[in-house]
Amino acid sequence: MSLKVCVYGAGAIGGYMGAKLAGAGAEVTLIARGPHLAAMQQNGLRLIEGGTESTLKIRAVGDAKEAGPQDFVIISLKAHSVPPVVPAMGPLFGPDTAVIWAVNGVPWWYFHNHGGEHDSRRLAAVDPGDVQWTGIGPERAIGCIVYPACDVPEPGVIQHVSGDRFTLGEPSGEKTERIEKFSAAMIAGGLKAPVRPRIRDEIWVKLWGNVCFNPISALTHATLDVIATQPGTRALARNMMLEAQAIGEKLGIKFPVSVDKRIDGAAAVGAHKTSMLQDLERGRPMEIDALVTAVQEMGRLTETATPHIDAVLALIQQRAEVAGLYTRP
Repeated sequence: MSLKVCVYGAGAIGGYMGAKLAGAGAEVTLIARGPHLAAMQQNGLRLIEGGTESTLKIRAVGDAKEAGPQDFVIISLKAHSVPPVVPAMGPLFGPDTAVIWAVNGVPWWYFHNHGGEHDSRRLAAVDPGDVQWTGIGPERAIGCIVYPACDVPEPGVIQHVSGDRFTLGEPSGEKTERIEKFSAAMIAGGLKAPVRPRIRDEIWVKLWGNVCFNPISALTHATLDVIATQPGTRALARNMMLEAQAIGEKLGIKFPVSVDKRIDGAAAVGAHKTSMLQDLERGRPMEIDALVTAVQEMGRLTETATPHIDAVLALIQQRAEVAGLYTRP
């Protein structure tokens, strides 16, 4: 029996995951809205990958009620978009439905099965009012670190730019039957989907860059190569990363590379605009809380001073508010 998988937020990344899973025989439903949904319903999902283009007839709907209970629900929205739609997701959840959290930043379930003094603690910055904790349930969550880059050049079309790895991990670190099943389905679709026992380490390594490069780029409009090599912004990014590292290490995180190596890696990406800068330029709500505010909150939790993060967060919150693209949690 094929896996029933629903992608909630079938934009660039969600659409790509859905297309690859459908190509491997999973029973996929895409939930989207507006012209993108209309185009997929009318013409199927067009996937452009390398030099090839294919059209997949995948069920696309605008309402979870049309999809019904699933084995897996992939959530691939911006973090701040999820709490308002949690009630609408209800029909997708059966007793054993797992939720693949393919969302950037600190996840709301971070402290579920964490162990130690902070076990089961909630994070107000990413889950105001515990909406996700109570409406989705942390026991459903499987971590997923998204490395590919994709975009939606026109409604109904997903273009794969680079990368094919989606690292998976249970909050408990266990290798469960459900995570192995989902990993196997992703691999059958031609993707890399390793299962890691320490998913939070990978969350932090990606977050390490996001916490500084995203807000600095939105404030300066500079690309990664400039921020990471200009002495003033490199020093600021480095100080923010050292503060983040101190928080992570207090929470048991092992950072596999040095701060300078991580910054050099960002410089090597070249003239790339971060997602936060792209959102500002396109007039879309900005993803500040999952990438920066939650790190500040964890700093308070671990009694770690974060003066550089605090200053940049204050600036980017004000910049986004002035643009009408952000509301404080």
